[in-house]
Amino acid sequence: MRNFSRRGGQALNLALLAALCPLAQGQTEIKKEAPTPVLVSETKGMPPRAAPTDYQVQAKVGTLTLAADFDGHAVPTLEAAYSSEDYVVVELAFFGEPNARLKLSIEDFTLKINDRKAPYTSQPFGYLARSLKDPEWQPPEQDKEKEKSKTSINGSGNDSSSAPPPKMPLELRRVMELRVHQSVLPEGDRALPLAGLIFFQYRGKEQNIKSMELVYNGPAGTVSLPLHP
Repeated sequence: MRNFSRRGGQALNLALLAALCPLAQGQTEIKKEAPTPVLVSETKGMPPRAAPTDYQVQAKVGTLTLAADFDGHAVPTLEAAYSSEDYVVVELAFFGEPNARLKLSIEDFTLKINDRKAPYTSQPFGYLARSLKDPEWQPPEQDKEKEKSKTSINGSGNDSSSAPPPKMPLELRRVMELRVHQSVLPEGDRALPLAGLIFFQYRGKEQNIKSMELVYNGPAGTVSLPLHP
């Protein structure tokens, strides 16, 4: 009976272990996933301007021309202008001869700011999305009153644990994220001219930027563009 109980207990432990393994594996996979929103919209980019000279800076790279504008913490789209305190934005465009094509990747771009030795690398839209704000959006008056009441104790207003500010409604936030996502520089083999936004994580103030240089190193060649803060 003792041998039977011992074997039965071992079998039960193995069965429980086998049942828990898929759960553990699932938890590991979730941790590996980037904490970014998933959008099903197509990345279209921004409409290219009439000529490279319509941008702040231009430079030849191989047989193509790369042009760019520095937008700072502003995030422009065709429908509205948004902002991000955690990222700066560069709007760029490639121009070429008729029927020209180029394989594009955000990994081809880095940004040098001031005397920082390591350049900033271009980041996927998903990371920017979490910090997007709409400067035009204002919370309803009732939300403002709720926030004010939560930050006061017996009317003193000295509560150190202030309540978080009202959040933008989910449907409005989705519209904002969709607009910005569609403005991102499309990747892959693309026909030119083509324009779009790329993002670099930088939480500093724009007035603290003394020098800045956008570096492209991709299939077309290598080139550096001095940007203007």
